Amino acid sequence: MNAMNTHYPDPTLVEPVARHTLAVIVDNEPGVLARIAGLFSGRGYNIESLTVSETEHEKHRSRITVVTSGTDAILQQIKAQLERLVPVHRVVDLTLTGNAVERELALVKVAGKGDMRVEAMRLASAFGARTVDATLTSFVFELTGTTDEVERFLGLMVTVGLVEVSRTGVAAMARGETGM
Repeated sequence: MNAMNTHYPDPTLVEPVARHTLAVIVDNEPGVLARIAGLFSGRGYNIESLTVSETEHEKHRSRITVVTSGTDAILQQIKAQLERLVPVHRVVDLTLTGNAVERELALVKVAGKGDMRVEAMRLASAFGARTVDATLTSFVFELTGTTDEVERFLGLMVTVGLVEVSRTGVAAMARGETGM
């Protein structure tokens, strides 16, 4: 009998999973987003963040920014499958360019009175969050930053009365003078 465990892969052979940000230029037409989301869901890939906006009005093109995770092989497969979709003009893995700027906007509602209210204001100021709405019992803060910065801010806001969060998802762009 072989003493080797055949139920679990050798951990030295398991590829690492990494987070990647993909920028996809597509025709701005009905059904494109559904086709791209269907590509991910149909193959069991997770979308961690998704943003879409028309960026070239004259050409009727939109930019979709997708944040996903996977091994190198899975990411190559995702990019190849995206490139084969008819309305897709270009796919760029901004993570591989190594010099992308990524930002996310969050609206964060915090309720509290007394010391909790003061602490919420102090923390918001420390993170550079703007107060966009205030009542006697609540605030709505606007914070723009990296996903990690937003996550840290939200973690702290939980302790002072976090009520609700709305996030835009990641917007990303490669640095430098050339575009996609």
